[in-house]
Amino acid sequence: MTTLSRRDLPDMRLLQTFESAARHGNFTRAGDELALTQSAVSRQVRELEDQLGHPLFERVRGRVITTPKGEAFLLDASRLLHMAEVTMRHAKTADDGQRLLSINVLPTFAQRWFAPRLAGYLKRDANTTFDITTIKGVFNLTAEQCDLSIHFGEPSWPGAKCVYLCSEIVVPIAGGLLGSERITDPKDLIDAPKLVLSERPNLWSDWFDRCGVDAPFRRISHTFDQFTLTIEAAKAGLGYALLPRYLIEKELAAGELNVVLDAPHSTQKAYYMVIPDGRETKVKPFCDWLVQQVRYRPLALAQ
Repeated sequence: MTTLSRRDLPDMRLLQTFESAARHGNFTRAGDELALTQSAVSRQVRELEDQLGHPLFERVRGRVITTPKGEAFLLDASRLLHMAEVTMRHAKTADDGQRLLSINVLPTFAQRWFAPRLAGYLKRDANTTFDITTIKGVFNLTAEQCDLSIHFGEPSWPGAKCVYLCSEIVVPIAGGLLGSERITDPKDLIDAPKLVLSERPNLWSDWFDRCGVDAPFRRISHTFDQFTLTIEAAKAGLGYALLPRYLIEKELAAGELNVVLDAPHSTQKAYYMVIPDGRETKVKPFCDWLVQQVRYRPLALAQ
């Protein structure tokens, strides 16, 4: 493997300029963001291209777009800039007597359950500063300088320990005009309009099986790729949805959504606290607190 000398390593300033230009698709807007002139942005991009030996951008109808090699380089450059940013935050918080916890949480879970409860932890430990990310899937925790990840799925993650947090139980809910419909039996929902999360296409089938109902496949469903969209569609009365209560606490309290049938279903997967090797001591107080939150207001319960 060829080792680069330090003079061959890219200047972080050039990477920052390249990332901004790629994100905006425009050298002038990148310059505005970085307090540089358009010509300075162009010059820095050209300097980086000379170091790499190939072009990073091409001009298309008044915009600059990354070349295939530029797009591949952008992924690595963005990751490197993020790591540098996190490193600086760690250093600054340490100087201020603060403790930085970098935690990755799934987007909807983070927005609707996790983030609203963080103030409760700060009452116990005011010296903690949070760095929250919402990366989906399994990734390199060490490379992202992540101290803890809240993961939904199977208890498997390279270079880390998975600690069970809670199971997930979904209930049939509806809003709008459907929320006032009288549902007395799971069979009432066979021909009803249903909302489906694309990541869990078999959830309704599993629910019917759990209820002991032989439900033939019906094409009466609307599919969404995010929980938040599914929730909004349910509120609008577009169809019935199977959702965990912890994601719709506010909507249930406000009467915007209703549980239409007391028929909870436990999904096969669960939530886990994923702790990178060597970070156990650092995250233990927070993990202990998180477990207490789950026990106090169980995520798994349907009532």
